[in-house]
Amino acid sequence: MRTTTGWQANPATHTLCRTTLQRRDLRPDDVAVRVDYCGVCHSDLHALRALKNTGDGILVPGHEFTGTVLEVGGAVTDFTPGDPVAVGNIVDSCGTCPMCRAGQENFCRDFPTLTYGGSDRQDGATTLGGYSREYVVREKFAYHLPAGLDPAGAAPLLCAGITVWEPLQALGVGPGSTVAVAGLGGLGHLAVKLAAALGATTSVISRTPDKAAEAHSLG
Repeated sequence: MRTTTGWQANPATHTLCRTTLQRRDLRPDDVAVRVDYCGVCHSDLHALRALKNTGDGILVPGHEFTGTVLEVGGAVTDFTPGDPVAVGNIVDSCGTCPMCRAGQENFCRDFPTLTYGGSDRQDGATTLGGYSREYVVREKFAYHLPAGLDPAGAAPLLCAGITVWEPLQALGVGPGSTVAVAGLGGLGHLAVKLAAALGATTSVISRTPDKAAEAHSLG
């Protein structure tokens, strides 16, 4: 096993505590990633509160991160140590159902393996998230980070970003489209930026005018 440092939830205190974590030894198609930046998603807080209420399980949150490849398994062909990478909310899937074969692992018939709180498909171990120094992930679920993209700013794109990007793409949003974004929160501000960048006429629906200036600044 590989040893690293991470932040594990304490269900009794509703907090995260620095601790030593165990990662699996690299399988042939695995990549070991040094986590450099990890987004903080509200679903991490939901998970922390749910663990406090139930008092069971091991929880290390974090599911949208960027980092650097440290080591690769013997069968890995697309990454080498030193490569900048990004990892999102899904780290495995069945790979055989129609949705997985179509590249839509988020709709895996057997349910995808999530970055934390999931069950490893080979040994059944609970997946521990990106609030840690190192993560081990299958090559298929790691992505090259484009040169020139700020790794700190890119981390939330792996969850909040893709959540709004997929429907924009599925609906063919572009010049001549009209998009309404409900709320200018974590997902909403990215939806505004992406929709505007695609050339759509973009509006924000909010309960107050307080965010009008920010909405305009985002496009």
